[in-house]
Amino acid sequence: MKYKDYYKILGVEKSASADDIKKAYRKLAHKYHPDVSKEADAEAQFKEVGEAYETLKNPEKRAAYDQLGSFQPGQDFRPPPDWGGQFGAGQHFSEDADFSDFLHGLMGGRFSQKHGGATMPIPGEDFEVAARITLEQAASGSEIEIKLSVHEPDAQGFPRRVPCSIKARIAKGATQGQRLRVPGKGGKGLNGGRDGDLYLKIELAPHRLYRVQDHDLYVDLPLAPWEAVLGATVEVPTLSGRVRLKVPPGTQAGQQLRLAHRGLPKPHKGEGDLYAIAQIVVPAKVSERESALYQQLAEGSDFKPRSHFDLEVADEH
Repeated sequence: MKYKDYYKILGVEKSASADDIKKAYRKLAHKYHPDVSKEADAEAQFKEVGEAYETLKNPEKRAAYDQLGSFQPGQDFRPPPDWGGQFGAGQHFSEDADFSDFLHGLMGGRFSQKHGGATMPIPGEDFEVAARITLEQAASGSEIEIKLSVHEPDAQGFPRRVPCSIKARIAKGATQGQRLRVPGKGGKGLNGGRDGDLYLKIELAPHRLYRVQDHDLYVDLPLAPWEAVLGATVEVPTLSGRVRLKVPPGTQAGQQLRLAHRGLPKPHKGEGDLYAIAQIVVPAKVSERESALYQQLAEGSDFKPRSHFDLEVADEH
């Protein structure tokens, strides 16, 4: 049977409240109502929206649906072999069975099936949450605390949502968008089913100094005009402390100066690099003496920063 993502059909998040689900349903039901909609597939869309709402508006049905795990819309859903082919009231489900009928049968069996005296195991739900960490945490590794709500069975065996706090260890070398699996920290399984897993999607918090690309870091390096022209040795901040960097004479604005192995650590071995991007900073105010020195430099220098303009004019003629 084909799995249907009822949350996606209604356009809501998995954590949506009952009110959010109701509002989404009313909006879509009006949009696809066959009496008012001019879309070719309005009737089918209207039916699908209603099917999704009928499941998600009921806390017990929604809990049962959430327990089925993480599937993609249209993906074949096959119950585990030890579930058998019966889900209460003698219902059988073939490969082309309707997904809502399957869910209804599962609910009709009150989440259990007598099969040789055994109770039907239901695997716990997998969760995926964003884990926001700092660059410093990514560089050294860190233990973080994740707050979420999970399903746990009540006294009657029905799953209920309860808040919980889970501690997870983030190894050093984590990068933006990386997906980390924490086994057994998702929803609780029912009737002996395995517990689900928790997936952490790493989000690196913006840093006041550094920009990140994979395991490399980029930082703007302000330079005075004379430092860029004459060269200098300056201090550059890194995640492990300040280091001295030699700026070569004639450094241009935007030039990248590489500090090897000063980026983020890599998961297995080594580190990324840190790139200092030269930024020529001109003083907003100067003293009379400084102004005189700049004037002296201007009069004595043969440097022509716009000489390429003259070449373009010559080409036109």
